[in-house]
Amino acid sequence: MKIQWLGHAAFVLTAADGTRVLTDPYEPGCFEGAVCYAPITGQFDAVTVSHEHADHNWTKGLAGNPRVIKGTGEFSAGGFSIAGFDSWHDSEHGRLRGPNTIFVFDDGEVRVCHLGDLGHELDAATVNRLGRVDVLLVPVGGTFTIDAGAAHRVSEQLGARMIVPMHFKTDKLGFDIAGVDPFIDGRENARRAGSNELEVVPEMLPVEPEIVVLEPAL
Repeated sequence: MKIQWLGHAAFVLTAADGTRVLTDPYEPGCFEGAVCYAPITGQFDAVTVSHEHADHNWTKGLAGNPRVIKGTGEFSAGGFSIAGFDSWHDSEHGRLRGPNTIFVFDDGEVRVCHLGDLGHELDAATVNRLGRVDVLLVPVGGTFTIDAGAAHRVSEQLGARMIVPMHFKTDKLGFDIAGVDPFIDGRENARRAGSNELEVVPEMLPVEPEIVVLEPAL
């Protein structure tokens, strides 16, 4: 599977059969210009939306007519099986920011978990429902999501073998959240890929958990 980070919480996942799924598309310029990533272009077979905020649900800005997947349940898109799981955007069961959907993508070889704007640590029942996680796409910026410390704990809860941080402050994101450094500082298992894309096959997954920081494509 190929995993490309466009920016914020938007990734393109490409299965071996060429199926392309986009996660959490943002509206360029939303929140009074705070989201400065470039418009998302290209064709996608499906798009998942973790919750209804403009930096995660901009499906009408996409070309073509991709299938839009929201909420809990089991779905499919070409070579992908996709499952959505309930969670919250905050630590008060959604009272502050509402619901959030965690999505797990399985192409038959690799399982990728996208946490959306998760705002709390996970209970044992949710961990069990999510199942095996090979690659975890985890928010780390805090304030609106879990912060660096909680992101590490969630990564450990899920037993993720490869951990890709997202939803952190960059020079193209004006939100008052932390950058990626608090998540990787002092971590010997962290590396910067120097690229916006990873290609993941089962035999290349690390035995011990590894943090990989991607560069935004847009």
